Amino acid sequence: MKTKSLCPQCLEVIDAEVYGEDGKILIKKRCEEHGEFNDVYWSDASSYHKFSECRYEGNPGIQITKNSDNGCSFDCGLCPEHKSSTMLAIIDLTNRCNQRCPTCFANAAVSGYLYEPRMEQLEEMMKLLRSEVPPCPAVQFAGGEPTIREGFVNIVKMARSLGFPHIQVATNGIAMAKSEEFCHRLKEAGLHTVYLQFDGTKEEPYKILRGFPALKTKLKAIENCRRGGLKSVVLVPTLMKGVNDDQVGDMVRFAAENLDIVRGVNAQPVSFEGRVDESERKKGRITIPDFINLLEEQTDGEIPRESFYPVPFVAPFSYFVEAWKGIPQMELTVHPHCGAATYVFVDNGRFTPITEFVDVEGLMEFLMEESEEIKKSKVGKMKAAARIVSASILGKFIDKDKAPAEFDAVSLMSILGKGNRDSLAVFHRKTLFIGAMHFQDAYNFDFERVKRCGIHYATPDLRIIPFCSYNAIHRPSVEKAFSTPLHKLHSG
Repeated sequence: MKTKSLCPQCLEVIDAEVYGEDGKILIKKRCEEHGEFNDVYWSDASSYHKFSECRYEGNPGIQITKNSDNGCSFDCGLCPEHKSSTMLAIIDLTNRCNQRCPTCFANAAVSGYLYEPRMEQLEEMMKLLRSEVPPCPAVQFAGGEPTIREGFVNIVKMARSLGFPHIQVATNGIAMAKSEEFCHRLKEAGLHTVYLQFDGTKEEPYKILRGFPALKTKLKAIENCRRGGLKSVVLVPTLMKGVNDDQVGDMVRFAAENLDIVRGVNAQPVSFEGRVDESERKKGRITIPDFINLLEEQTDGEIPRESFYPVPFVAPFSYFVEAWKGIPQMELTVHPHCGAATYVFVDNGRFTPITEFVDVEGLMEFLMEESEEIKKSKVGKMKAAARIVSASILGKFIDKDKAPAEFDAVSLMSILGKGNRDSLAVFHRKTLFIGAMHFQDAYNFDFERVKRCGIHYATPDLRIIPFCSYNAIHRPSVEKAFSTPLHKLHSG
């Protein structure tokens, strides 16, 4: 497959080819000035082709950049070439940090200038996101380390007042480990989920990835969240081959043991940006199918690779809810190779993926057909309603004999009928989400993925920029344009 990519040295747009070889999917490209580059795009060709079947055309939700003069991804904002709306918005509150991670793709705390958007700018950025169609449903505050930003609690309150159904923070957990009261204040302010940097159940990975033994800090942060009333923590490991890929199963087991507060594990294969040493790239490169296969091995097959599907696999669910409610929904039409996920039920330490007892492919096909039927007429909607609530439909897609005791088919049907956060929350309390999202760097950059990205940064100049293009291309220029040199701060 022909595509466009970036030269890792000069960031010029160059031609690239994504192709199969020896059971893997690779990407190769050549820059006239800096020579040839190649990397692993997807480490398992069979799952690559399976995932490729889940491809949907979406709407950008908002179009800010009217023309594409310099081409993708230099006119991001969003530009007319973009094909997915914002399913999660990221707002960097500061480039300051209380860690110095060797793997930081944001290159936080060492740039020589301070980037901290003013409260007025943050409000305008959030209003822009809520003006999308459909309105952006989730905002994640990041950095740097967002919890050290002055007024962070008030920023969370602002997000709640502007109507975000889901508010997250991506954090190393240091501030939360220091104060249970801080966790309680965030809960009262409206914070829903803590995306906690969590690289393993042993200290060694932290020494390599974070520069110090941080496990005790993570455990204390989780305990303080529990006591402070924050009941949704997602463990976010940065995965690197030879560093913590042997702890995938242990991290999922740890999450299962703390299911009262830990809602998921969302692995992020290391992105070779920022401070990551390029010489470590090929030795440390790990991809989504590597994670999936490691999980199968390290759970003795309880969570098999077949349990995982790409993010856009569930797009028919969004289409159905939109047709049912008559209100635009988040479409989840991201690129099929951006991420993968599954849900598992936990019973006495054993895992049962939802795919073991629910015909998920049949269910999604059914929802797609029903969404088309509903759009035709009111009679079509009435017929669809009758089919959804009927026992025959439940029996058609759900094998009750294989289902765990915790599974409630009625709650699943409630999600379909209501399509709201409350009904989904009931389902989440009984399951563990396991996912992987592979953010690109300049070596494996594919413009087709950027065009379908659903995770976007909002910037002070009121642009919305896809995650991977922001970190590979735009971050330095945005931060410098809205920053203060440190020497001016010190002299002031």
